[in-house]
Amino acid sequence: MNFRAAGILRATAMEASRLVLRRAFARSASSAKRKVVILGANGGIGQPLSLLMKLSPLVSDLGLYDIVGTPGVAADVSHVNSRAQVAGFAGEENLGKCLKDADLVIIPAGVPRKPGMDRDDLFNINAGIVQTLCAAVAKNCPKALVNIISNPVNSTVPIAAEVFKKSGTYDPSRLFGVTTLDVVRARTFLASAKKLNPSEVDLPVIGGHAGATILPLFSQASPKVSLSTKELDALTKRTQDGGTEVVKAKAGKGSATLSMAYAGALFAEACLKGLNGVNNVIECTYVESSVVPGLSFFSSKVRLGKEGVDEILELGSLSDYEQKGLEAMKDELKKSIEKGRKFVQSGGGGGGGKKKKK
Repeated sequence: MNFRAAGILRATAMEASRLVLRRAFARSASSAKRKVVILGANGGIGQPLSLLMKLSPLVSDLGLYDIVGTPGVAADVSHVNSRAQVAGFAGEENLGKCLKDADLVIIPAGVPRKPGMDRDDLFNINAGIVQTLCAAVAKNCPKALVNIISNPVNSTVPIAAEVFKKSGTYDPSRLFGVTTLDVVRARTFLASAKKLNPSEVDLPVIGGHAGATILPLFSQASPKVSLSTKELDALTKRTQDGGTEVVKAKAGKGSATLSMAYAGALFAEACLKGLNGVNNVIECTYVESSVVPGLSFFSSKVRLGKEGVDEILELGSLSDYEQKGLEAMKDELKKSIEKGRKFVQSGGGGGGGKKKKK
């Protein structure tokens, strides 16, 4: 046997070994019982997210909740031939039943952004919804991981934190703002600009989840790329304005629901992998953090584990362009965080739950 043939055999054996390990993990991961609950399951994000979570082999039980319409959504997705058992709950009187024994709660509930709607409009409606739902989470499944999708995330995550503090159940390692859509967009836009395979592009997006607080770190992209200042400006701006791009394309009749559902499912699966003991699960997410002095919540890479956040990773080396972007976002992000905190501390809202349906 020559060296080349021997090398091929060794490579084939190694690949076969890796395939066996992957299949073994898939079996063990899918055997773990994990209940996922979606609050706002009858909405524009909630319905496709419900389908995607039903398709996940990591989900054994799927609870779907909304003010109205959820039994129909549950009946529909329950016909999909995958592992998860589905139950639908409608009405505030059934919220606790839906949340019981949840390992992961995903909250896409709220109204979408529409043309002419400013951040205050969005905040005033969705803040009360998030407050009401998180109070129910604190009462019925205080140990669950909580993924907040409801906008504006920069403020709704601090709202959730204050609600959990008031109930005595707050664990910062278990509360997440889902910023995965920003990462998905940055990867997609960079791949398109540089003629790369989108599935092979990786780069972090840090900061928050609105406008200039969204900062893609193209200097840390893999594979490495060279971008002119003009290209960098265009890609950064498009990532920051991705939501507006969709709202305009839908002519005011919708927002980013399908791509948000996809991103929400990606992050949910990462959380479930962490709970199941998979090593080195790293995602960008908006969490309580001290990585940037003066900002108590910030989105950056974190390592997920059996208790939620295992470790918040350092930002790494930033380019001059990115450093300027970081400095420029600080005031806006700090104001958004404080706005969320004061909403709960001043006793605001609490009655917004009836507007959850998208």
